[in-house]
Amino acid sequence: MAFEWHRMHKWEENIERDVTEALEEQLMEHYGVDDVLELTGEQMDEVRAFREEYVSEYSPMNWGFGNVIMRYEDENYEEDEE
Repeated sequence: MAFEWHRMHKWEENIERDVTEALEEQLMEHYGVDDVLELTGEQMDEVRAFREEYVSEYSPMNWGFGNVIMRYEDENYEEDEE
């Protein structure tokens, strides 16, 4: 019988959630905020620059950076429209 891994996507979702939460914790601790949405635009630029320089496009950490940056941009886009 061939190898099968049913519901493997659930493992992937768990890994992505863990990576995102770990990055959020690191950012909140480093910048002294209670939520990553409290970061300034300059601070988020630093996060983006770190990602570009140190995070491989193939790294699972890229998931976390993508999620945090997207959440930040979505929130700030909504505020800009008000």
